[in-house]
Amino acid sequence: MKAMIILAVAGAEAARPGDWTEAAEVRHEENLCVSYRARLDGPFLVVRATLESGWHTFAMDNIRRAEEKLAGRRSLGIDHPTEIIPTGGLEVIGPWYQTPPKDFSKPELRWFSWGFEHEAVFVAKVRRSGTATARIAVRGQACTETTCKNIDVAISLPLANIKADTGANPPDILLKNLVQVR
Repeated sequence: MKAMIILAVAGAEAARPGDWTEAAEVRHEENLCVSYRARLDGPFLVVRATLESGWHTFAMDNIRRAEEKLAGRRSLGIDHPTEIIPTGGLEVIGPWYQTPPKDFSKPELRWFSWGFEHEAVFVAKVRRSGTATARIAVRGQACTETTCKNIDVAISLPLANIKADTGANPPDILLKNLVQVR
């Protein structure tokens, strides 16, 4: 029973600033685990993960956080962090920010992990170098208490007809509600 991964691609209609893309969905058998959408909000790329009940995913800096807690000791394992890699007309030019992650750690087992339930938002300032369609690769892992699924999806973000914005802050994403990825 392999996980079914469905890639949803944005429709033919050109996107407007602030429009979310179609969802890129990750499924286990027939059940939805997590979906990802992206948009440009001023000079910022915003990626939103929506998790189904019982599922969680992991922080972008999960490995670094775990290594800091382990302080050189060995661990049973470290959950795969979320990776977001834009290409095809978008280049990250600032640090990533994420929803403050929840601590899922089990110190008695030397298992340290941080992540998200329900929803997570990831934001980075980007430079546009194209006007076609950007590709945002999302990799990581989604888990329940008993099952983990690898995430490897791509989101297509049309850049045509989206006016470049050089403003300092995105209008409706408050960075103060997010934490900088370590």
